[in-house]
Amino acid sequence: MTKIGYARVSTLDQDNAVQVAALRAAGCEVIREEKATGTTTAGRTELATVLDFIRAGDMLVVTRIDRLARSIGDLQSIVRTLREKSATLQATEQPVDTSTAAGKAFLDMLGVFAEFETNLRRERQLEGIARAKSEGVYKGRKATIDADEVRRLRAEGMGATAIAKALGIGRATVYRLLGEAAA
Repeated sequence: MTKIGYARVSTLDQDNAVQVAALRAAGCEVIREEKATGTTTAGRTELATVLDFIRAGDMLVVTRIDRLARSIGDLQSIVRTLREKSATLQATEQPVDTSTAAGKAFLDMLGVFAEFETNLRRERQLEGIARAKSEGVYKGRKATIDADEVRRLRAEGMGATAIAKALGIGRATVYRLLGEAAA
């Protein structure tokens, strides 16, 4: 059996060192690391590599389940992939070991709580944005496209495709801005 460690932090300024040390202490022979959000598995190339190359009898080891996934759907998908390959999952800081019935049950509970935590964080963020908007503090993201330039180029006789190409934007954006100006 090969123990394969997976360490993940969410932002570039965070450090995987504590996780890597715990995975080494757990006997991991291979450790893959990445800095990416846990809210989705999209774009997590190191996780994809581990799941592609893990073999029957191997064990994927993480420090905590939230390092692996923050949505129950993603977690279930990862566990399903491991099960199809006859591999298991273990967490060093939580009683998760998918080779046991109790470990599987605890894994499902942790997955639900990780998703719940993500949803709470999203709600708090939206509440904060709504409050800032009501107080006139938050105006949204600054416009990155100069609508006046789009209208000026159109007035000079340029077509939507040419405008889009000249400004490095999509044609649909040009049509939307010209439509807003007409209304």
